[in-house]
Amino acid sequence: MRAEQLASHLASDLAPLYVLHGDEPLLVIEAADAIRAAARTRGYSEREVLVVTQYFKWSALTEAAGNMSLFGGDKLIDLRIPTGKPGREGSDALARYAAQLPTGTVTLVSLPQMDWKAKKSAWFGALAGAGVEMELNAPPLERLPDWLAARLARQQQSAPRDALEFMAGHVEGNLLAANQEVMKLALLHPAGALTLEQVRNAVMDVARYDVDDLRQALLAGDAARAARLLDGLRAEGVAAPLVLWIIVAELRVLAAARAEMDRGRSADDALAAARIFGARQSPYRRALARLSAAAPRTALMQAARLDRMIKGVARGDVWDEFLQISLRLCAR
Repeated sequence: MRAEQLASHLASDLAPLYVLHGDEPLLVIEAADAIRAAARTRGYSEREVLVVTQYFKWSALTEAAGNMSLFGGDKLIDLRIPTGKPGREGSDALARYAAQLPTGTVTLVSLPQMDWKAKKSAWFGALAGAGVEMELNAPPLERLPDWLAARLARQQQSAPRDALEFMAGHVEGNLLAANQEVMKLALLHPAGALTLEQVRNAVMDVARYDVDDLRQALLAGDAARAARLLDGLRAEGVAAPLVLWIIVAELRVLAAARAEMDRGRSADDALAAARIFGARQSPYRRALARLSAAAPRTALMQAARLDRMIKGVARGDVWDEFLQISLRLCAR
C-alpha cells in the first residue's frame, strides 16, 4: 500500500496487521499514528508497546497476544524493531505470529529501512503476506517542494515556488527537518500566503541554534545557562511560541518515558518507546535520573498555562514563566 492510500483505507477498513518500514522516520511515525488513531475509534481501547532491544524476550509477544484487554475492548500491539534485525529467535517468533494472528487484536510492526536481503527473509515475507505492508521513503528532491506545499496547506498556508525550492534545498531531503521548518512557519506567521523573504528568514534564523542550546541546557540541568539563553532569545526577539514548542517537545518525551518507567521498564526501553534511540538517549537518561517522577508532568501543566498566556487568555509575564519552567526542569 502507498502512503497516500492509507487515509482512505483506514476510513473504511482496519487490517489485523500492519508492517511499516522505510528510510524516512517521519513518514513511518505519521503512518503509525494514523493506524493507532483509527484503532482507537474502532474500540481498540488498550495498547501494548513492545520495543525489541538486545535483551528482548520474544515470549513477551506471545503473552501480549494471549492477554485479554484490561478494559474489555480490543487491543493494539505496537511492536517496534529499531534495528530491523529480530535475530534467529525473533525471526521464528514473527513467522509463527503471522501464521496465526490473534483475534480481537491489531498488530502494528514498525521497522527501519529494509535492504533487499531482509525483504526476502522468511519472517518479513510472512508478516507482509499476513497484513498490509507499507514502504515509506522520502520523496526525491525534485518532488520535495510539492511535499512542502502540501504540508503548508494543512495549516492553511502557502508559499511561492521559489520559496518552496529554497526550503527543499536547505533541508536536503531530511523530512523531519523539513516538517519542523513548516511547523515553525505556522508559529511565526498567520494563515495565508507567505513570501520568499518570510520563508528565508524563518529557515535561516540563526537564533534557532540558541533555541537548541536551550534544549540541551534543560536536559543537562544547567539552570544558569538556561537563564542566560532565555535572556538572549528574548533580546533577539525570538517568537515565544517557538521557544514553547521546543520546551514542550522535550517535556513530552520525558513524560512519556517516565510513564513507561513507572510501569517497570528500564530507562533505555522507556526512551526507545518514546522514539529516542542510540546515542540520543544519554542526555534524556541523565535528566530522568535527576528529575522527580512528577516533574515532567507538572512542567507540562505549567507549559499549558504558558500557552494560554502567549495567546492572551491568561495573565502573566511570558518570559518569567519560561524561566520558572526552566528552573523546574533544572532542579537537582
